[in-house]
Amino acid sequence: MLSSSKRRLLTALLQARRWPFQPSRDMRLVQFQAPHLVGPHLGLESENGGGLINLNAFDSTLPKTMTEFLEQGEATLSVARRALAAQLPVLPRAEVTFLAPVTRPDKVVCVGMNYADHCKEQNVPVPKEPIIFSKFGSSIVGPYDEIILPPESQEVDWEVELAVVIGKTGKHIKATDAMAHVAGFTVAHDVSARDWQMKRNGKQWLLGKTFDTFCPLGPALVTKDSVADPHNLKICCRVNGEVVQSSSTKQMVFRTEVLIAWVSR
Repeated sequence: MLSSSKRRLLTALLQARRWPFQPSRDMRLVQFQAPHLVGPHLGLESENGGGLINLNAFDSTLPKTMTEFLEQGEATLSVARRALAAQLPVLPRAEVTFLAPVTRPDKVVCVGMNYADHCKEQNVPVPKEPIIFSKFGSSIVGPYDEIILPPESQEVDWEVELAVVIGKTGKHIKATDAMAHVAGFTVAHDVSARDWQMKRNGKQWLLGKTFDTFCPLGPALVTKDSVADPHNLKICCRVNGEVVQSSSTKQMVFRTEVLIAWVSR
């Protein structure tokens, strides 16, 4: 649990990666800003933690937001693949500001108590069906932005999460068809005001989960074809440099396909 004495803290550094890590030419899409550019741009991380390729400089007809990019499906993804293969100039990370890879989504659907080791840690039974809650889109910030500790809460807490980015709409989706609706994966920091979540507002979770800055995302949206198995990823959280969580998506109670089918009902 984090002290609220300073009213703000540095965002936890989050990792979701293949384990063991294997260098590759993965498709790692980002949204970024730079002093010499007007407005947000789309880019590719040249590698995990590397510099950026400016996709909008490679093809000026591409949209400049991730939502519009994903809506165009294979047409824009094929352009990004060409850019990745072209060995283009790379912008140093120090010269850009990372935005969340997805901003202003229609829905932020969250799943509570979905890691078996977390349930054991909290001394609660493993859920028999998914526990669903939401965050407001206004809670989303970039991966390295500061988290503002609200004066209304004295019990701000952290949790690292694997975030699944939906790229195609659907309803009553079968679990066997679920991955066709996934664009890719990123990392989320599920910040919570535990006093508002567990003690106030009738013990409904929404207000405790959705203060401004309570959902850092990113930096990269890794396309699904770059992830061999989303249920075999190391996932950890550092707060101010200290590792406070270290687990694996193997611990997920309900797998991605099951959750998409459940929520789509």
